[in-house]
Formats: sequence, structure tokens, C-alpha cells
Amino acid sequence: MTEPVIAQKGPYEIELKGTYRYAWCACGLSSYQPFCDGSHTSAPGIAPVVFTAEKSEMVYFCGCKRSGSKPYCDGTHSKLE
Repeated sequence: MTEPVIAQKGPYEIELKGTYRYAWCACGLSSYQPFCDGSHTSAPGIAPVVFTAEKSEMVYFCGCKRSGSKPYCDGTHSKLE
């Protein structure tokens, strides 16, 4: 797999909780979108973006998996066919 699967052509609105650790799905195969469920093991070369939220806040995670500012949506989905 060279390109991730488009899980959704639009962002996921997510409320993060400060100090919680998150794993954003980068391959698009997770059944727990936009979070990782381990499905990337069948997508060589694509790994989740793991991070700890610095504060509680509402964010928009990329659903098309092609954002230039992963895991956050940067509007790339609007350019997809």
C-alpha cells in the first residue's frame, strides 16, 4: 500500500482531553476512525500518529489521510476527486 485509504472526504470533529494519549489512524483502514485500531499492520510503511494532547480542546482530524499537517485537517479533502 503506497497511499492511505480515504476514510472520509471531510474532517472528524473531536474533543480532545488534555494529557490523554491518542493514536490517529494514518492508513485509513481502522474501523474506529479517526483513531487507530491496529489495522495498519496490513499497510506496510504507514504508521499512526501518536501524541499526547496538551490541553482539552475541540479539533478537526483529517479524514482523507492526505493532510500536510497530520493529524489535523488542512482542507486537502476539498481538492480530491
